[in-house]
Amino acid sequence: MKTERLSDAQWQIIEKYLTAPNRKRKHSLREIFDAIFYLLRTGCQWRMLPDSYPKWELVYYYFANWRDTELFDQINTMLREKVRRLAGKNAQCSVVIIDSQSVKTTRKGGFRGVDGNKKINGRKRHLVVDTMGNIVSNIVHPAKIHDSKGADLTLKNLKESIYGVKIVYADCGYQGQLIETVKRKHNYELKISPQIKDMTQGKVSPKRWIIERTISWFENFRRLSKDFEFLMESSQAMIYLASIKLLLNKI
Repeated sequence: MKTERLSDAQWQIIEKYLTAPNRKRKHSLREIFDAIFYLLRTGCQWRMLPDSYPKWELVYYYFANWRDTELFDQINTMLREKVRRLAGKNAQCSVVIIDSQSVKTTRKGGFRGVDGNKKINGRKRHLVVDTMGNIVSNIVHPAKIHDSKGADLTLKNLKESIYGVKIVYADCGYQGQLIETVKRKHNYELKISPQIKDMTQGKVSPKRWIIERTISWFENFRRLSKDFEFLMESSQAMIYLASIKLLLNKI
């Protein structure tokens, strides 16, 4: 599908972040990225990639290699900073919002657990976004892990990779002892936002709405309708790839 392929301008942006040796190839790295984005958009199986793309074994080889070297995370960071600068903001964000999304897995979905609150047997996607709704970091873990523990893992990953964050907004599921723990361990000020919609005043919580909108953007990618990945690292990579595609559309 031509609509799933990167434009020339979009490929030029991604290409400069690649460090693969410049050698003669049967299939270009652009074709590999196009195939991965096709799979992300349509939700097809690796073995069901159309013949118009390179063989699925080759595409998966590159995907796994870039996943393990955290290339998708790095590209996402570079593009997010570029989008923020284009919007007249500082490249580094000082305020972020955290929330989680519980999703079902398949029968071969690897590690998973039951979210007793939402009655979902699967995994949680713990997301951190900036005030524009761009993904800053994400961690995927079994759904049985409570939000407070999942947040600790997510904020630890955030602290190791992002500088300048001072305030973290969260919903009521993150209140209590976690506020002091986050301040002590990560030196972030955790602020609890009100309900996404205050029925008494008819107002929508602006901070909560930002991350809820980001989660709704995932509906553009059928691969994210469930967690189809066996490895949680692959799940995280798919989220970063979705973020990369969204960021490219903003440039």
